[in-house]
Amino acid sequence: MRKKILAANWKMNLTHTEAESYFQAFLSEIGHINDVEIVIIPPFIAIPALVSASEKVSFVRIGAQNMHWEKSGAFTGEVSATMLRALYIKYVIVGHSERRTLFGETDEIVNRKVKTALDAGLRPILCVGETLRERDSGQVEEVLRRQLHECLETVMEKDLTEIVVAYEPIWAIGTGRSATPAEAEQAHAFIRSVLAELYGVLAADRVRIQYGGSVKPENAEDLMRQKNIDGALIGGASLDPRSFARIIWRAEAALT
Repeated sequence: MRKKILAANWKMNLTHTEAESYFQAFLSEIGHINDVEIVIIPPFIAIPALVSASEKVSFVRIGAQNMHWEKSGAFTGEVSATMLRALYIKYVIVGHSERRTLFGETDEIVNRKVKTALDAGLRPILCVGETLRERDSGQVEEVLRRQLHECLETVMEKDLTEIVVAYEPIWAIGTGRSATPAEAEQAHAFIRSVLAELYGVLAADRVRIQYGGSVKPENAEDLMRQKNIDGALIGGASLDPRSFARIIWRAEAALT
């Protein structure tokens, strides 16, 4: 059984001191969790503070929002996988739509990052998803197939379970408009079918596929009840510790 994974992507929000306050408030809200995995993904500057604060909290992991594919070099403003591993984090987001649309990252670049993260012992959260224009023109499956093929090029089957795939329809990110549970499940099932074509059914069945796009407490449980939805990558709704805790409670409720 795939353990659901709920990840909070704070994007460019919260200072390191605000992050510490958030974390303590979150722990008081959430209590103890056994059945889902929780990942908090703050800005780079807050990672050390949260790693320290979470040392004795076994059910929370800390992640990073981005990384460069090179180990070191003249890349001003970038952070390497080696640097992230030195901070004792486990997860890193690659291919987020904001990185693709605002910073020009291509599937080829995302592929490099996936492989570099795996080589460094990090678990990539690989984001894929279509624009509203692509959805309205019936290109959802074409876009997802292309992204998966190109972003996973030369990735070995043995590494597949180290990857979390996040389906994020771009039209639902930060808009308040979310895919319906049925729409999200259809996309997730298709993603799993493409993974099965690439790596076989057994390998594909072990991959966790998150949904991301205006996830909030009100829709989390219905989304998490879908067969192929194994968690969520949560943006704005995760910036409030109580809101994030409520989403996690809804995910746990979906397991009963």
